Amino acid sequence: MTIIDPIADMLTRIRNGVMAGHSLVAMPSSKLKVEIAKIMKDEGYLEGFEVVESEQLPQRVLRLKIKYVGERRERRPVISGIGVAILSTPKGVMTGTRARQLGVGGEILCKVW
Repeated sequence: MTIIDPIADMLTRIRNGVMAGHSLVAMPSSKLKVEIAKIMKDEGYLEGFEVVESEQLPQRVLRLKIKYVGERRERRPVISGIGVAILSTPKGVMTGTRARQLGVGGEILCKVW
């Protein structure tokens, strides 16, 4: 099976894991997904993550430890300053705040709140 949009797949797996009450979520790994996981951890959305070799798959697996399992968090838009936008820029993957500090533009990969 080929995943057309790996970032949307990653975010859907996280969202489904939270809604199902799972504290761990696994998915095929990539450099971009690891960079997004780093930002989500730094911003406090994940407790941690690891990349492991898979015995069943020909590629590595990214395992995420979800921080807010079972807790209802108030959802607010990113524009009110509560969430974080994750961008792909010429200087790498970073938050929207960091991109503004560096004066670089980029493509929004996702918004997390």
